[in-house]
Amino acid sequence: MFHYAIDFIEKYIVIPDIGIIDVVEILIITCIIYGILVWIKNTRAWTLLKGILVLGLFVLIATIFRMTTILWIANKTLSVGIMALIVIFQPEFRRALEQIGQKKFVSSLGLFDDAKNMSEKFSDRTIQEIVKASVELAKYKTGALIVIENNVGLLEYERTGISIDAEISSQLLINIFEHNTPLHDGAVIVRGDRICSATCYLPLSDNMELSKELGTRHRAGVGLTEVSDSLVIIVSEETGNISVAMNGELKRNISRGELEEELEIVQNKTVEPKRFRLWKGRKNNEKKAKSDK
Repeated sequence: MFHYAIDFIEKYIVIPDIGIIDVVEILIITCIIYGILVWIKNTRAWTLLKGILVLGLFVLIATIFRMTTILWIANKTLSVGIMALIVIFQPEFRRALEQIGQKKFVSSLGLFDDAKNMSEKFSDRTIQEIVKASVELAKYKTGALIVIENNVGLLEYERTGISIDAEISSQLLINIFEHNTPLHDGAVIVRGDRICSATCYLPLSDNMELSKELGTRHRAGVGLTEVSDSLVIIVSEETGNISVAMNGELKRNISRGELEEELEIVQNKTVEPKRFRLWKGRKNNEKKAKSDK
């Protein structure tokens, strides 16, 4: 009986010759398909995909029952439909490509490395000034939108505002967002330790999962982080709460300490290893002891 089963398998079932390259290729294709499905799930294309699946089901039924008219219409509209999808979802495709370029594994491979990434984006003083200004603005419920540029340049949004190019300080930020001043409307863009421009216009997010109680200021902050890797600080004019947006996600009602932590992450500060600091301090103490002798 077992012999007959072996003969049946060898005669009717073809077992492909799979090598290491084939396995790697299957894994790569699987990861790509999974990434595309995750991307579709997080965009408005998810609803459209379900509609396409329904149409595909109708085409399958038409193929089984040989409904030539329906098959002719589907064949003629296929190429036009693909072009229409590309045009309609152009912002989503662009955002997906930008997110791929922002992935950390690209920099981990050593590709497109930039010396800018190896140094601090801004100083500790800048962090303290931004935090101080944000807390003061929140205290008096003064709306504010502060953009901290990271690796992706924001020149196209900087051009929509008024150039300032001033050293950052809490007093200057508070004065910019003060009510009834020429520069209070819009966003401030910070690059390094300087304020580049004010009254900048930012793209609004179309994320339907954002709370309906959030206004234009919050949607603009989240919208910019969807197309760049910048950090956006939002101070609510209604509640006085401080929120932070990054990578398309919004953290609401954060404390002063949490704001400092978020800024330190973007700062990319090189921290000296603890063991080295201890050894260095011990060495300095030894030198001091020798000099005392």
